Amino acid sequence: MIVTVTRSGGFAGLVAQGELDTSSAPDSEQLEAAVQALGTAELGSGRPQPDRYVYRLEVRATPDGAATHHTVAEQDLDASTAWLLERVLG
Repeated sequence: MIVTVTRSGGFAGLVAQGELDTSSAPDSEQLEAAVQALGTAELGSGRPQPDRYVYRLEVRATPDGAATHHTVAEQDLDASTAWLLERVLG
C-alpha cells in the first residue's frame, strides 16, 4: 500500500509532503490498519482554521493502482490518524 500525505497551512503556510510504501515498513500491519480505519473514521469537516494544518492523503494499493483520497483538518485528528500522518511525513 502506498500512502502519500501532503500537509499545508499552519502559521507559516509551509507545505510538507511524504510518501511511504507500507509493504517495506517494519510496522506494516499497524500502518495498514490505520489506513483501513480512515475509510470508516469520521474525519470531521475538513474546514481549515487559522494557523492549523490540513492534511490530504492519497492511498493506492499498488504504485499504479487507483487512488483513494481523504482530507482531514488538524483539529479533527484522532490518535490513530495523527500517528499515521506523522509516520508518513517522518
